[in-house]
Amino acid sequence: MRVTVWYFADCPSWRVGEQRLRRALDRIGRGDADVRLVPVTTEAEAAAVGFAGSPTFTVDGVDLFGPPPSVGVLACRVYRTPGGLAGVPEVEDLMAALTAKGPSGC
Repeated sequence: MRVTVWYFADCPSWRVGEQRLRRALDRIGRGDADVRLVPVTTEAEAAAVGFAGSPTFTVDGVDLFGPPPSVGVLACRVYRTPGGLAGVPEVEDLMAALTAKGPSGC
């Protein structure tokens, strides 16, 4: 399983996102998963990789939350959470998305 956090440095949410992702992995028994942090530094790179905004969480190259309507630019991503829109999903939302990957994913 390859877990990746895609981000750009000016995003205020990516570090919190990484922390929540690691907590979610711990809670589902996958604390041993290797989490890669991949910076996206230019608009051209964002377009080339189909960057969905910072932070974006992928497992084996698949976006855990599905791509938003606009991709390929250096922008912050917004997630729906029980408390409303936020720059990072809740730990529980990450857990649900990770476990939805099934036995072959998480």
